[in-house]
Amino acid sequence: MSTAILTGPPAPGSSLEGDLRSLGFDVRVANGPEHTAALISAVPAAERVAVVDPRFVGHVHALRLALTDPRFPAASVTGALTAQSAGRAALAGAVRAVSATVPAGAGAVAGDGVVDSVIAELEAQGVAVHHPELGSLIAAVPSEAEERHRVRAAVEAVDDEAVRLRSAVKARDGFFTTFCISPYSRYIARWCARRGLTPNQVTTASLLTALIAAGCAATGTRAGFVAAGLLLLFSFVLDCTDGQLARYSLQYSTMGAWLDATFDRAKEYAYYAGLALGAARDGDDVWALALGAMVLQTCRHVVDFSFNEANHDATANTSPTAALSSKLDSVGWTVWLRRMIVLPIGERWAMIAVLTAVTTPRVVFYALLVGCALAACYTTAGRVLRSLTRKAHRTDRAAQALADLADSGPAAEAVARVTARTARSLPGIAPLTAAVAGAAALVATASFDGFGSVWTVVAALVYATTSGIAVARPLKGALDWLVPPVFRAAEYGTILVLAAHAGVNGALPAAFGLIAAVAYHHYDTVYRIRGGTGAPPHWLVRTIGGHEGRVLAVTLLALLPGATDFTIALTVLAVAVALVVLVESIRFWVSSQAPAVHDEGEPA
Repeated sequence: MSTAILTGPPAPGSSLEGDLRSLGFDVRVANGPEHTAALISAVPAAERVAVVDPRFVGHVHALRLALTDPRFPAASVTGALTAQSAGRAALAGAVRAVSATVPAGAGAVAGDGVVDSVIAELEAQGVAVHHPELGSLIAAVPSEAEERHRVRAAVEAVDDEAVRLRSAVKARDGFFTTFCISPYSRYIARWCARRGLTPNQVTTASLLTALIAAGCAATGTRAGFVAAGLLLLFSFVLDCTDGQLARYSLQYSTMGAWLDATFDRAKEYAYYAGLALGAARDGDDVWALALGAMVLQTCRHVVDFSFNEANHDATANTSPTAALSSKLDSVGWTVWLRRMIVLPIGERWAMIAVLTAVTTPRVVFYALLVGCALAACYTTAGRVLRSLTRKAHRTDRAAQALADLADSGPAAEAVARVTARTARSLPGIAPLTAAVAGAAALVATASFDGFGSVWTVVAALVYATTSGIAVARPLKGALDWLVPPVFRAAEYGTILVLAAHAGVNGALPAAFGLIAAVAYHHYDTVYRIRGGTGAPPHWLVRTIGGHEGRVLAVTLLALLPGATDFTIALTVLAVAVALVVLVESIRFWVSSQAPAVHDEGEPA
């Protein structure tokens, strides 16, 4: 249990002790600064400690925001301060420093003003203290009785629970989610919170619902398609609810953010497979379309991830294009139009659900491919324009993140070491040019030279060489963030083309499984970086070959005597990659001690 220490006896009639206990704190009362320091030292080092001014008057949710959010080592509002284990030493030192300056007297015994003095001392020492935005919530330390009554009246005038429900909704969401889901899903989140359910449990329920939806779609019947569409929408409601529950109850965690993100992809891609199976029951083979939709959607996300990581901590990060975008966001209707154009998860899943219920899987995939292609062109063009007009100095951290997202294997790394000195003298556009040239040659050869051609293997070797040249120097150029998406498009596209050219049943489903396993690895890499834990271990990347190694392996498998042999080998490769990346990923996230995070970024 966490411990809250009042720096003096609470005021008569104060509900402060009860409020703190309702938030899960064991409350102790000190009789001055020195006693406060002693009580802090007595609390086990791994526990959270809060120090609260006994005169505090405010909303319970203001205390909750300041004292229970797991994402920050130290946080405060007026009159209340908390420190987790990472900030405990600094807190104890600040309390001792303040106690040495407090003169003897009634104020010292009551602990008046100690908390705000400790907050100031911590910040003077350079400790990062988070100050949550309270909005209409109140947190104050009135010193006189009249002022105390006035503050209490102001507290009663604001509905604490209404504010809490509003803040549970994501600050930036799509049109469909904002107007069709969130108005009622926030109440489902509150219902879950009051029954002790966790965000991870709701996330898991959303996954199971989507998998059942995929199973319904796989029946190939109209009733199955209608049920699949309804269940997919309900899965999305639960998907919104888990994040709202996390914000409502401040149950943030690194693992929760990872589960939410990876399960979204698992749900969507499993549903694609269900649609393809359902279509096959009616004699319509749409596996190539399903695979194309998955490739396009994953590459869209890699563009988002790479751009964001490249500019996450860039300095002098200004752009007239970004300024124009911000200006457009100040006009109400353009905000929603621009959010709908990118086809975020809410709009995308609503479209899939409705089309599944009333049309055929082929129509669903055509709509997905067209919609996602337009969205990809819009977002990528805008980001390229921003990059070309932006004056930014990218950091070593950003360059390392892009190198990790590149997912280079032993072959590309060997080429990079050999060409590193030469690469430094090449023009700034050289990394992207090398990546695009190798990728274009590879996909074109696989597309036009036929299945099982030795020239495709040669193209794969050329691709490994150009991939190494592309990462031979730090990726700090204006457009270097495009290198990882180019690699993803080349790898996924080559597997899709070779499986389509194999011309036998099972080749495309096997390719679907392989790309799904590799895509999981790439998403896992992103969320490890976002969680501040760095990329997956190097041995994992080397074991599964890196992107260029897997491409070479698949082109060699295409040389097997029969297309059936290729399908079997592709299936084995898919299972092997899936086992390795899943076991390592689950091991890491279960044991990870990364700080809690909650992603409020762009809708997926």
